[in-house]
Amino acid sequence: MLDIVQKFKKNTQVLVKLLPIFSFIVPFLVLYFLYPNSFEPTWTGTWENRIYYLFFLWLFSLETILNWEELQARKCDLKPMKTIVFITALVLPTIYVIIANYFGLNALITTSARHYNIKPAWAELMPLSTEYLVFAVLFALIIILQQGSSGLKDYSISTFFLVLIGGIYTINNTYPMGQFTPFQIVVPTTAMLAANVLNLMGYQTSLNTRTAMPILSASNSQNSFAAAIDWPCSGVESLLIYTVTILLFLKKSAIPLKHKTIYFVIGAVITYVINILRIVAIYVIAINNGDWGMFHDYYAQLYSITWIISYPLIIIGSRALWRKIKHKKIDAPDVLV
Repeated sequence: MLDIVQKFKKNTQVLVKLLPIFSFIVPFLVLYFLYPNSFEPTWTGTWENRIYYLFFLWLFSLETILNWEELQARKCDLKPMKTIVFITALVLPTIYVIIANYFGLNALITTSARHYNIKPAWAELMPLSTEYLVFAVLFALIIILQQGSSGLKDYSISTFFLVLIGGIYTINNTYPMGQFTPFQIVVPTTAMLAANVLNLMGYQTSLNTRTAMPILSASNSQNSFAAAIDWPCSGVESLLIYTVTILLFLKKSAIPLKHKTIYFVIGAVITYVINILRIVAIYVIAINNGDWGMFHDYYAQLYSITWIISYPLIIIGSRALWRKIKHKKIDAPDVLV
């Protein structure tokens, strides 16, 4: 009987530690019901969307797996008053979504953005960037109430991921069309490299870098396509997401510093190359009369983000494989000739 009680308590502790993510599944479902297009591959005229919430759930799962032993050892004994506060915090993400979408908060955010001279089209997107930032704060609050500051350290990647997406969207809304020079400064080089790849593929290209946003034109014998390249389109946001994600991951790992540096540089180079190939793919699809808008808004973003969230797994898997191979070499018997 005692074993059954202990097993029940252990399973209850595991369930309690998963409550933070369940508290976000409900508001995500509500948002999907209200704005299904923001989760799906549709041409909406903007690259900002809610698809990153799915990657947030994935990162939470990854961090839970990586920290599972510590999470099991850590007790979540909440006192009555703290339990009430914790339960209240669990429903705050849903309450925020309801207030924002049904009680005029999103409209107030949009109006305030216009008041601060943010252009109308981008002011309409401010509720989305605010939503990411609010979710980041609420997620951190829930984790701290449940597990303390050590718990926030365990879930630092998923927390900072929401902060970073919200911050990038806010910068883009505040300084659109290449106005944010610190990010825009790398775009001409990226556009030039994309043009070189298109040339190698047999397309004729021209690049105008005299404008705030470089204009890249490409054509074949039948069709042509030209577009101005903004810093989000050049993949700067992917490099930022990569940098934060991989640095937090490497910080929490026991990998030697020399190896961490190598992993970071290799991953950064691959991320940058993927961004170039992403631009190339958009031009190839457009010139060949494909739905480049859908690709730009949805699938193109999956290029980089899929690589970024897979890279930590590749590092873990490669190191585990190398240790296995190394142990086999050590354990292999010597053969006398």
